[in-house]
Amino acid sequence: MKSDLTMVTEVLTALGLHWKFGEHVFDRHGYLAGTDAHRAADVNAMFTDPTVDAIMAVRGGWGCNRILPLIDYEAVRAHPKIVVGYSDITSLLIALLAKSGLVTFHGPVGTSTWNEFSTSYFRQVLFDAQMVTFENPSSKGDNLIQTKDRVETITPGVARGILIGGNLSVLTAMIGSSYLPSWKGVVLFLEDDGELVYRVDRMLTQLRIAGIAEQLAGVIIGKCTNCGPGEGFGSLTLEEVLQEQIASLRVPAFAGAMIGHIENKFTLPLGIEVEMDADAGKIVMKEPAVL
Repeated sequence: MKSDLTMVTEVLTALGLHWKFGEHVFDRHGYLAGTDAHRAADVNAMFTDPTVDAIMAVRGGWGCNRILPLIDYEAVRAHPKIVVGYSDITSLLIALLAKSGLVTFHGPVGTSTWNEFSTSYFRQVLFDAQMVTFENPSSKGDNLIQTKDRVETITPGVARGILIGGNLSVLTAMIGSSYLPSWKGVVLFLEDDGELVYRVDRMLTQLRIAGIAEQLAGVIIGKCTNCGPGEGFGSLTLEEVLQEQIASLRVPAFAGAMIGHIENKFTLPLGIEVEMDADAGKIVMKEPAVL
């Protein structure tokens, strides 16, 4: 919608950035924001445009997987740019890392809520090139204890590795393709929205039987919003599924990180080394993500 794009331009201006839209930004092809060829052409054009330093998705949805074979990965390697987004954009972020070695960023899209929390992490990582420590809010408000955004340790311990991750359903839809990186020693982060608990269980099982989960150094679960048990049958709780699927990997793991379809969100770099502390619920960058 044009009103969404107006707000996006206001956000980017408030961040002190100059902006331009892709040629096909107003296109529509059914439930997609244009044909695969046109959407991929916009991405390719931005990588080869010398006036463009960063590429931000306007929103998520579905369709990035469809354009992966049409991306010019050699052009990406020759003209590296910041690419940021989340949800459906997961597939583009991971494919660019796997095919071109480009560090990408799981963070806000243009239509996200740009509050102080999200904007602060966005600026620290991308504007200031800081080696950031990512921590959940700690405010108790007027309660005796913190009741919101708590971290749950699944398996205690500290792990170090390359950070990769994103939306669980998008990631599992890429399994078996050539657009995934090596998972050896990776610290994997996951989030999702609107998936029933049994579906989350099914997708985590898919990571295991595909041989991915057993290679990981650590696991971080973000927010699984609107992920209820459904109706008509008995159900495991999401917490029980995470215990069964994640704790059995016997690597440091925690849940509740500020990652996902939420207002307060981290801007996480994919492809750099981090240290995660499952007891404290922290993620520490061990190198800057931009030069």
